[in-house]
Order: sequence, then C-alpha cells, then structure tokens
Amino acid sequence: MKEEKKIAGLYIRVSTEDQAREGFSLPEQEKRLRAMCEYKGYEIYKLYKDAGISAKTGNYRPAFEELLQDIRDKKCNTIVVLKLDRLTRSVYDMEGIMKFLDENDAYLDCANEEINTTNSSGKMVARLLTTVSQNEIERTSERTKVGLAGAIKSGHIPARAPLGYKHENKLLVPDPLTKDIVIRIYNLYFQGYSYYNIATLFNKEQVLGKTNWKDTGILRIISNEVYKGDYVHGKRTNHPTYYKDVVEPIVSKEMWDNCQVQKKKNQKNYMRTQTYIFLQKLRCPKCGRILAGGASHKIKSDKWYFYYRCEKCKNNIQENKIEEKIKNLLSDIMEYDNVVNEFFLPVLKAKIDNPKEQLEKELKLLNNKKDRIRKAYIEELFNEEEYKNESKIIENQIELINSKLLENSQAEQLNFTIDDILLKRDMDFINKIKLPISYYAFNENWDFLDRDTKADIIMRYVDDIELEETNNKYEVKQINFRTTFYSDFEELYKKGYIDRKRPLTYEINGEKITRNVRYSEYLPINEVMQHLYRLNEYYEVRFYKGTFYKETEKLDMLPLLRNEVPIRIFPLQKDNNGDKDWISMGMLATMNNPNDIKVNIRDVFETIPDNVTEENF
Repeated sequence: MKEEKKIAGLYIRVSTEDQAREGFSLPEQEKRLRAMCEYKGYEIYKLYKDAGISAKTGNYRPAFEELLQDIRDKKCNTIVVLKLDRLTRSVYDMEGIMKFLDENDAYLDCANEEINTTNSSGKMVARLLTTVSQNEIERTSERTKVGLAGAIKSGHIPARAPLGYKHENKLLVPDPLTKDIVIRIYNLYFQGYSYYNIATLFNKEQVLGKTNWKDTGILRIISNEVYKGDYVHGKRTNHPTYYKDVVEPIVSKEMWDNCQVQKKKNQKNYMRTQTYIFLQKLRCPKCGRILAGGASHKIKSDKWYFYYRCEKCKNNIQENKIEEKIKNLLSDIMEYDNVVNEFFLPVLKAKIDNPKEQLEKELKLLNNKKDRIRKAYIEELFNEEEYKNESKIIENQIELINSKLLENSQAEQLNFTIDDILLKRDMDFINKIKLPISYYAFNENWDFLDRDTKADIIMRYVDDIELEETNNKYEVKQINFRTTFYSDFEELYKKGYIDRKRPLTYEINGEKITRNVRYSEYLPINEVMQHLYRLNEYYEVRFYKGTFYKETEKLDMLPLLRNEVPIRIFPLQKDNNGDKDWISMGMLATMNNPNDIKVNIRDVFETIPDNVTEENF
C-alpha cells in the first residue's frame, strides 16, 4: 500500500516574552523546519507565521487559523512545528487540535520532539508533553504573580499613570500639575454635579487646554480606587486582586466612599439642592443604615429645618440638636481649623503641595518640550494648527507651574515663629473677651458659618457620630474624630500652636468659680515674661503664680479681681515623671472690658507686637 504523501504547512510562532530566546526566533524556526521537511521528503505547501502572539487560550492567531482552514480544504495534511508549545501549552486546546487532526485525516510532526500522531502511543506522548508544558507556564505565572504583588505593594503600579499621578523612579506619585483637577472633580461630584455636568463645565473652562472631556472619563476617575491610595489588579478578570494603601492618595477614603454612595442616584438629573452638614456621618443605632438628609420649609417664617432619618426604622434626629450637643467640640475644631488655615496653609501647603525643586524640574522639562515642538514645526513635522494647539497646552501648564512657584515664594516670606503664633492665639482670646462683636467680624465662628463651610469642616475632621436610641428618640452618644485629626491636634498642642481646655476651680473675691480654662504646656520663665510684655504692648495683662494639685485638679491662685478672666495657664516647671503631687503654675489674666486697650482696634486684630528686648524685662 502506497504511503500517503505528506504536504506540510510550516507553522512558526514567537510571543513577545520569548522573542529574544535563542532558537525561538522566527527565521531560526523556519530554517530548521525546512531542513526537516527536506530530510523526511515532505512537500512544503506554505509557511504560516504568527509574530508577537502567545499560545495562551483565547488568543486569536490568524496564521494558525489560516493553516487549519487550508487543512479543511485539503491543501495540506501535516502541521510541522519546532516544538509542541509553538501550537499550544494548554491540555484542553491540545485535545481540540488532536480531534481536528483525526477528523481531517491530518498529522502533526515536531522537529525537536519525537511526535507521531498516526498511532495511540504518539498521541499519548503529545498529551504528556503538553501537560508538562502547561505545568511550566502555570508555575511561571505563579512566580510572576508573586513578583508582581511585591512590586505593587511597593508602589510600582503596572499601569499607565491616571490623571493626577505620574511615574517617578518607577513609583506612582501625585502629579502637582494635575492632582488639584482630580480633587476638584471629587468635590464637584460630592456637591451633586453629575458626570455630564462636570465634563460640560471642564469643556467650557478648557481645563488642561482640552474641549473633549466626556462623562465616561469623569466616571472612570470617580470609580478608580487608586485615588484613595488602593489598587485593583486584574479588574476585568474573574479574580481581581485588591491592594490597600499602596500609593499616596489624592482624596481621602471617606470622600471616595461618599462619592460611590452618590453614584446610586441619577447622575444625569440629580443635583443636591440642600447642604446637609452631617451627611454620611450618622448611622441608625438599630439597623446600622446611614441616615439620609431631609429638610422642611416653613413658608411663613421662610426658615428651613434640617433633619436626618432612617428610611428603614422611620426615626429621625434634628440637625440643630446634633450641633447643640457637640457645641464645645465644634469650637475646638474651629480653633484648630483657624490655626491651620491662618498659619499653616499659607506656609506649609505651598511647600508640601508645591515642592519648589519638583516644580522647577517640571518647568525645565516643559520648556524643553516647547523648544522641541518649535523645532518640529520649523522642520515642517507639524502644521500650523497642530503647532498652535500643542503650544497652547504647554503654555497653560507653564503658567500653572509659575503660579505655584509664586505661591511658594510668597510663603517663604512669612516667618511666624511658635512664640508669635502662641501670642496671636492669646490675642484672639483677649479680643473675644473685650471686643466680642468685632472679634466675630474678624474671625470665623461656627454659628456664623454658611452651611457649605460647616459641612466641609465636618467632612475633614469627623469620622462619624455615634447615636443611641432613648425613649424612641435618637440622641448623640459620641463623636469620633479622624485619627489624623487627633495626631495633628496633639502635635500642634505640643508645639504651642493650640491649647487644651481644662475645668479648674479658682477664687474671685472669695467666690469659688469653676470654668474651662485654656491650658498649654510648660514655658520657661524667661519665655513667660517675653510673652507677658508683648501682650502688655496692646492690653493690660497680669501675671499670677500658683499651684495646681493633681488629685483634685484644683488651681490655687491669688484671688483674681472681679471681671478678671484667665487667658491661659501653664506649668512653670517640668513634671518629671509625675514625681510630685503638685505643679507650680503661672496664669495670665485680663479684665473683661475694652477700656485697657492701648492701640487702635484694627491693630489688635491685624498686627502683633514686636519682641521685647532683654533690657525691658
């Protein structure tokens, strides 16, 4: 019986990961397959070549599909490859190929492996070799995943940097040029703007010089976990991996979570018409559901009344009741916020958010890019319209960097010391006592803030507010501040920027009085006197010495005069590991009237007295 003539289809393939490996290049594979066919007497019908494509299940390989079709059409009857793994590394796919060969009276031959699919033994060998190959690729995949996981946890994100970030030394870091745009997107969205509203606004303003902002792009930004510092690898797979806190966040986790809640509303039509100060901060003590905001309007008085309700349990709590319950805590937040905004934001925000060296580096890169575009235009690589568009985008970025550098330069001219800030805090307190009406005209107070500002403060400093149910009514149980707020507050307190308040008992004309007094850390006596003399440039301020008894928390001072108010108290000695039951204390006090102000009213709000020289002590 005459043996069937073998008409070969030579199939060669190389993937992106093994292109450089010796013996796997396309020309080398072709050379060896042609030599084998000549040796075995095969007629070569055609060469089929897939370049840069893996044999992974699901990958479409056009040349391989063409080879299969030619076998169906009886143009050739033998697949010739260098190794089995050029065809596939999947046992499942190999079974499909074996079945196809049987159905079409075709064969498989390998140059580097003894494969003969005309009998059962040869087919078994083919299956075994494929199993080994699949095991190898799975083990490689596992090792790759372990290495990738380690890289991601170190901040090496294997993806294109999204808006607001850039790659620096292989790490994903916030981009000072664009991160503020991301923050603005989240703020607008939280305020009730839809994706469409934001995209329309950005196109109108030509943000980043673009007029092609789309609602789908805004949606991707709002939904991307990377902006809260997390990363999801393999989002489009059945088994994505979530990595927490692997990059520096641009927005807080709370803001990100709140925006996800907002997505449940109709994005095209919904715009919040009212601001709810404690939105997303209250949970029902019975079912744990986040309380929804509600409002009613009294037409006769034209007044709005705000409340928070549980949609499931049908209970509610009035907003003013929450404010009243935590009034003292809110005043502490306000003092903290005033200090941060008045002293830290002008100086630290410019230096932290707009680091000078980084901005100058970005400016140099943009100017170089501008020169390259100009040269390309001169060499007619760009037409005039393309040149103008590209130049405008770069000019906008250069203008933005120059404005941030100006902020940084202005901030460096501010030179507040800790002593100055401590003095300013005492002056604020004295002004509040002596000139309450003027004080509230110059300083923010919770009661006079607009609702948007109140909501912003609560969002920044409060984690949540715990409620409890008493007599079928919601009551405030506890306010939980952000952990970052606690740590920052403690740091500012230790440095003398802000005070704590302690209930202390003292006497005025024989009458015992208990009130919250501002308390700060130890000050050496020379600093106390410097502080006292500076205050006395503007007001009459007295200094008292006394003793603070730890067990009773009683402050034993010389009797204060009537209408005299303590400004602050402070230890005059260090409490070394609490080895005493008492501490020597100092106290500054002033009269509760404006009669002793020595300068004009505007000066006490807008200036601070100079340091006093030692000769004047």
